[in-house]
Amino acid sequence: MAASTENFSTASSLKGIYLMLGAAFFFSLTSAISKWLGRDFHIVQLVFFRNIVGVVFIISSIWQRPMRQEGGKLGLLIFRGVVGTLSLYMLFYAIQTLGLGRASTYQYTYPIFLALFSWLLIGETLNGKEWMAIFVGFTGILFVFRPDLSSSLRDNALGLGNALLTAISYLSIRQLGVVYDTRAIILSFMLSGIVMPILSMLVGTYYPMEHLDFLIGTFKWPDNVWQWLGFLALGLTALLGQKMLTQSFTYDKAGRVAAVGYSNILFSVLIGFLMGEAIPTLSMLTGMLLIIAGGILVSLAKTKKA
Repeated sequence: MAASTENFSTASSLKGIYLMLGAAFFFSLTSAISKWLGRDFHIVQLVFFRNIVGVVFIISSIWQRPMRQEGGKLGLLIFRGVVGTLSLYMLFYAIQTLGLGRASTYQYTYPIFLALFSWLLIGETLNGKEWMAIFVGFTGILFVFRPDLSSSLRDNALGLGNALLTAISYLSIRQLGVVYDTRAIILSFMLSGIVMPILSMLVGTYYPMEHLDFLIGTFKWPDNVWQWLGFLALGLTALLGQKMLTQSFTYDKAGRVAAVGYSNILFSVLIGFLMGEAIPTLSMLTGMLLIIAGGILVSLAKTKKA
């Protein structure tokens, strides 16, 4: 009986790991598709189509199984949607300007900022391992954050800004998860990801602002069926990644599963290379490894505390 239970536990753990690997792969595909589409379309239009596909599925799910939780934090729910959308703006912008590898590396510094913000904003106690993880992670950021002739200080700052806003967004999810159905939280993000790009494109049409090109853009109709399929794939890969990510945490320990999620950086570097991006420098690779180490240390420490 004990052996049977152990085998079930191992199988469940493996399933969680495989699901997270799948999520990381689909998220890296989403980034790659956004890079391809970004050659012809502004990033705010990419954000719009990425979310409009997901909204259809979320609303369908709510229609079939109504939400039952009481809510009561509407302001925070809207805040989460706005901040999450802004972080997506910055991610897609960083992918275009910095490349898949560096943009993905910056994105996955969010657990380090999340731990720091938890201490600063809500008074959560950090142990020695978590402080060590934060130190290791920030050391990695210093190795990656080295603007040169090919990537400006502004582009790197916006890439890192994505991680900062993602951490703030996830911090708000902790509070919202108590009173809202998960689908309501996701829906608020996706609705913001539709409304905000529409406003951005309206402003960009009549009042173009080059210095705010990561926020303000214009709409352009796709020219051919491949571009339409690209926008559909952008939404579907993001949706599949989110679904697998959510499922993975039901099969294994959060820390171990979150650690596997860092494979997204590897996938992004490989796909970026296939799309013609340069191989990361030694400094970049060192920074990547330190950021991954810091993120894994934070994830494992959080799991043990829980």
